[in-house]
Amino acid sequence: QLRLVESGGGLVQPGESLRLSCAASVFALENYIIGWFREAPGKDREGVGCISTSGDTTKYPDAVQGRFTVSRNNGDNAAYLQMNGLKSEDSGIYYCAAAYHDGSSFDWQCKNGMIYWGEGTSITVSS
Repeated sequence: QLRLVESGGGLVQPGESLRLSCAASVFALENYIIGWFREAPGKDREGVGCISTSGDTTKYPDAVQGRFTVSRNNGDNAAYLQMNGLKSEDSGIYYCAAAYHDGSSFDWQCKNGMIYWGEGTSITVSS
């Protein structure tokens, strides 16, 4: 059973950067698409990044495009979310999630295929 554990959350000022890590429990992470999501009070959960099994394809929503970068190291069974130029509206609980790559489209699995979830790490962007 795949387990995911996020780390790296905390309090930062607007404009600063933060790097989140996601550690996976299995040594077959190359079989999984990895997504990052966030939940803020009063808002629906939204994806903030997704990365293909090999890491050669990534996807971001307009709200974070150019500021957030998803990466992965399958040898280390880990994925990362680099967040630059943080804004107050980026505050929330951030989760990493995994979808087993079963041949479905990358976009579909990023949005609908995540079945393994970490417990989340809190990000607060405030002065």
